Amino acid sequence: MVLPLGFLELFLAAICYISFSMFHQRHVKVYEWPLLGMLPSLAREVGRIHERCEELLRVTGGTFLFKGPWFLHMDMLVTVDPSDVHHIMSSKYFNFPKGNEFREIFEVLGDGIFNSDYDLWRRHRKITHALINNQRFVRFLARMNYEKLARGLIPVLNHVASKGVVVDMQDVFQRLTFDTTCMFVTGYDPECLSLDFKDVPFSRALDEAEEAIFARHVVPKSVWKLQRWLGFGNEKKLKHAWETLDDVIGGLIARKRKDMMDGMVSEDDAKGVDMLTSLMSDQLYSDGFKQDDKFLRDTILNLMIAGRDTTSSSLTWFLWLVVTHPSVEKKIRDEKNAVIPESQLGKPRIFEAEESNKLVYLHAAFCEALRLYPPVPFQHKAPIKPDILPSGHGVDPNMKVTFISFDIHSTKFILNYI
Repeated sequence: MVLPLGFLELFLAAICYISFSMFHQRHVKVYEWPLLGMLPSLAREVGRIHERCEELLRVTGGTFLFKGPWFLHMDMLVTVDPSDVHHIMSSKYFNFPKGNEFREIFEVLGDGIFNSDYDLWRRHRKITHALINNQRFVRFLARMNYEKLARGLIPVLNHVASKGVVVDMQDVFQRLTFDTTCMFVTGYDPECLSLDFKDVPFSRALDEAEEAIFARHVVPKSVWKLQRWLGFGNEKKLKHAWETLDDVIGGLIARKRKDMMDGMVSEDDAKGVDMLTSLMSDQLYSDGFKQDDKFLRDTILNLMIAGRDTTSSSLTWFLWLVVTHPSVEKKIRDEKNAVIPESQLGKPRIFEAEESNKLVYLHAAFCEALRLYPPVPFQHKAPIKPDILPSGHGVDPNMKVTFISFDIHSTKFILNYI
């Protein structure tokens, strides 16, 4: 078969272009493909994305421009430079909202605090702080956690220890924090943490929704929108997960409303126990919010995701770090033994909230775990207007700006900067 001359010339030109591009980039850390940019390189490294980002940021001085396919506007400036982060989050925060694309990616969260900017975000924050600073809520939270440890976590750990069963502690902690978050947000215990490790559709729906949200960060918008339109892949899972989340939360709101109408929630309780009760009884300042079922749904879902995943991730990393550092474990044990009566040494014990305040070394160790493995490893913003960051890099509305807390807390030159 003889190729037409024009096609042959085009083919040879493409080969020459790719060869020259590969030679020109032979020393770069991330190869930039013609037309496709660095997206193929990112897709290949997605399983170790945090480690790969740390390597790139270390050799590029803390700021790296990721170039996506030229026709999809996926360029992203990744930075861990402290001056850039301060510029984005503080001095010029008004030019770096989460933006419409952020809300599209996280659309399942509605108008909750995660998707909010400016005044809406401040109003959400005001309402949440009003609850958290309520002393009745603080006492309720302490009592609820104590009871969940005594009736949930301890029996499960005793069971697996006595039977010699291998258990995934990340799953255990996620079930624990799912139950506690449900309780302080809605007042109801789904009992996800139990000896039979039962399947909970709401928890599974949260996992599937988060997987789809992550995929939207690395897949071109046109691709995941096509998946959504055709109904396959992660977008199909997200659709079903969304329906489950709406059904369960809608049922909780209806149940709470009925309990309040039937007098099962006393006037005294309504002053600040769980968040849903407080919101529905108008004990928190609405500050212009229309507190309809959609507002309640969005608020509950945002807090459920925040409370479940961040705490369970932190507990998992903390346990792993303690187990792999025997000297730290010994110091934690010694401090614990120093604050309890001698007659109770060696006996099973759940610390009250007031007692745990005395465990200074334990607190420091947990903070170090948070520094090394932050539960929210990255954030991204979108500039409204073109801007120049303190590091000298330019940004514009067609690109995202991402800073990675996972690397900010561990990159050597950042530690030297501090």
